[in-house]
Amino acid sequence: MTGLVGGGQAAAVEALDTNGAPVPELNWAPCPDDVAPEGYECATAEVPLSYRNPHGQSITLAVGRLPATDQANKLGTIFYNPGGPGGPGRIAPPLTPELHERFDIVGFDPRGIGASTPLSCFPNPEDARKLGGPFPITPAQERERVREVTEATEICGRNAGPLIDHMSTANVARDMDLLRQAVGEDMTSYYGISYGSHVGSVYANLFPERVGAVVIDAVLDPVEWTTGYRPEEWFHPFSYRLGSHLGAQRSLESFLDACSADERCAFREPGVDLLAKYNAILDRLLEGPLTITLPEGQPQEITYQLAVQSTLGALYSAAASPVLAEFLQALHDAARPDTWLSGPPVAALPPVPSTPYAPLRLGPEQGVAVMCADSSNPGNPYQWGRFARKADEDARGFGSQWTWLSVPCATWPGADKDRYTGPWNRDTANPVLVIGNGKGDPATPYEDARKTADMLGDARLLTLDTFGHGALGESACVDAAVSAYFADGTLPAEGTVCQPDRGPFDEPVMPEPARS
Repeated sequence: MTGLVGGGQAAAVEALDTNGAPVPELNWAPCPDDVAPEGYECATAEVPLSYRNPHGQSITLAVGRLPATDQANKLGTIFYNPGGPGGPGRIAPPLTPELHERFDIVGFDPRGIGASTPLSCFPNPEDARKLGGPFPITPAQERERVREVTEATEICGRNAGPLIDHMSTANVARDMDLLRQAVGEDMTSYYGISYGSHVGSVYANLFPERVGAVVIDAVLDPVEWTTGYRPEEWFHPFSYRLGSHLGAQRSLESFLDACSADERCAFREPGVDLLAKYNAILDRLLEGPLTITLPEGQPQEITYQLAVQSTLGALYSAAASPVLAEFLQALHDAARPDTWLSGPPVAALPPVPSTPYAPLRLGPEQGVAVMCADSSNPGNPYQWGRFARKADEDARGFGSQWTWLSVPCATWPGADKDRYTGPWNRDTANPVLVIGNGKGDPATPYEDARKTADMLGDARLLTLDTFGHGALGESACVDAAVSAYFADGTLPAEGTVCQPDRGPFDEPVMPEPARS
């Protein structure tokens, strides 16, 4: 048991593969106009509900394909996962122009999610909202949060059906191996970002002999996601164990460093410690909300939780730095009404990511089911407050935001016997290319990318020298490395650090107009 808790390097039993499940037949047809732009093809795939009973009850997966533009010289198929969990992946992006030209790119809504056979717990949408909601900051709010989540998980247990016990990432990886066979590929090439990196890590260790070119970006440490490295970590909330709050704090500090050195940053104040200035805003928000004016003219109340969530959302992309700077300066000014000239200061609200790992637009139970199926957590929801406060000591606000995310797992009614918890170091047929943002990732810390590259049986780490969540599309250097690896297996040199195409406060590069 110790080996399993400490990273699963000595698995107790041989992990289940696809166990002779029949290969689905994909009948491709143009996707409906309301599903995808012209050029995409859609199909459905039938896969087992349980790979322990591969010829028993089945579910369907919604699958999409973006065909290579040069079919005569096509090199193969790349599978894609956009993250989440809970995110639909059927309509994959082109990745890079070079990859779109030479590869079919295939995505799918993972089991239980989106247009695949969905996990659905809540006939009443109001009950669904009880799974999410703002993180608590007072004892009374903590008690209310626990009450609502406990009530929501009880309702889910009554309505979910058998699918709730088969939602682990291991089953997503098994599904992908059936799809590999369905499209006629001997090996799996794959790009996954964020939670999609965990799909890649699990696949690489369940099917190491089938690993073609696998690229994982914005990487989750698979040990922290599932069990933790030490026996006691089994009883830590997994969203605390991951250390996402530390990545968010590192990203914030990188943003503030860039701000202090750039006159274009609205939050800049020469001679002022910008982290102290930020913390003073949070101090004021603990006393009560502040009001700013949105660019459209309407007032917007900003609570402590909304300020933290908005800051976190903006840190997902360094390109959002100007918006974040204006927002924070507006909050700073809103706390000093004696300085106003004509009402509350004006600023746009930065993008708030859908509840991290669990986009609400498809039903929060779909993402929560994957998280809780994969991970070990305390069984007492009142433990979350203790860990949130501890996390806030290192990453104020972000600690609570991330830690409380997983509180539904304390009373979650589903459990997948076929989840995968290691080993994570199986020798793969080809290396895995691991990509991380060296100046901070607000969801998946750079340290996770480094540790995962060391942990996997054969991997190479590529670093992007900026902050944000994900590197593909942010740097011509990264895009070229990814394209080269998929096309001919060429890895970047050990220790390669790519530069971003633009700085945090640079103007966006506009594409050249098309020539007639």
